[in-house]
Amino acid sequence: MLSSEFDYNLPEELIAQFPCEKRDGSSLMVLDKQTKAVSHKKFFDIVDFIDENDVLVLNNTRVIPARLFGKKSTGARIEIFLLSHCEQGTHQPLINEWIAFPTSLRSSGQALQAPRNDKIWEVLIKPSKRVKSGTIIEFTEELKAKILERLPNDKWLVEFIYEGVFNEILEKVGNIPLPPYIERKLSDETIKKLDFERYQTVYAQNPGSVAAPTAGLHFTEEILDKLKQKGVEVCYVTLNVGLGTFRPVKAENILDHQMDREFYEIPEITAEIINKAKLQGKNIVAVGTTTVRTLESAFEANNKISATSAWSQMFIYPGYKFSVIDKLITNFHLPKSTLLMLVSALAGKDFVFEAYREAIEKKYRFYSYGDCMLIK
Repeated sequence: MLSSEFDYNLPEELIAQFPCEKRDGSSLMVLDKQTKAVSHKKFFDIVDFIDENDVLVLNNTRVIPARLFGKKSTGARIEIFLLSHCEQGTHQPLINEWIAFPTSLRSSGQALQAPRNDKIWEVLIKPSKRVKSGTIIEFTEELKAKILERLPNDKWLVEFIYEGVFNEILEKVGNIPLPPYIERKLSDETIKKLDFERYQTVYAQNPGSVAAPTAGLHFTEEILDKLKQKGVEVCYVTLNVGLGTFRPVKAENILDHQMDREFYEIPEITAEIINKAKLQGKNIVAVGTTTVRTLESAFEANNKISATSAWSQMFIYPGYKFSVIDKLITNFHLPKSTLLMLVSALAGKDFVFEAYREAIEKKYRFYSYGDCMLIK
């Protein structure tokens, strides 16, 4: 199967640059994978399509301000993009010791424990040709980074130099890591504040992601309350979004593409709810492709959903047989992306591409801040 089979042309003006004024005001395309029917709604209508026979599963990861802009001593501008915090002296990302951000950046819940040493990180660097081992990058007077070494897959290992609490410094210095197709004036504090709020789900809990699980951005507390009042069980998993989600497929044969691993967690209560629901014949409604990969990865490892912390490198493309999820709420994805391939595996490639053509005709807004679809 070729990556070119998942290509399509999108008018640039349909790439959403800002979130919808209201979270639940986005357009919603509903796809029935059995009848191949397509209907057009608003996201607040999602309440009409989910009931007590469904279990809603959301990814409660929280985006960290992972994008840093600094300079070398020569004045050359350098961007550093945080990927994962590493144990000092190793290249292995920490599994359970994610940064605990201040209360101002968290929605609710008890803060996680800070890692023992938060100075060593795996990162991306742009432009990487301007740095080498030993290069010092200065972001502000209170934060610098020393380039340690180059790693495989265009990654680098860096050590941050600072005094104080890294979390608090990063909150002041870092930027929300919006994808490159969203153009932002970094000096505009109003827009920066908007992104800190809106590029985060209302139920974001566990910090560690460098991109948002964007399907969840449409939900409001009111919609979640209405679903619960209808008898819908709502539960959560965590997958910290990283390169595995947004790295493009460059290989011509998609089977040659290797996913970067991403950390996920499933709590005991979620495992119990999903396993019971499957026995009762209920539908599992995944909010976002990251939730899909979390649940399908966990099932593949144990032949059931168990409370676990693990890493996923699962690549889902047409031909895959889903074991857990039945329905999916998802945004419109980039051409040739693993996310588009996953959606095609669930609803059928031809049907998905017909729906995308219709979405373009009807001027749907695409990608992270764009509209979404329900596949049922």
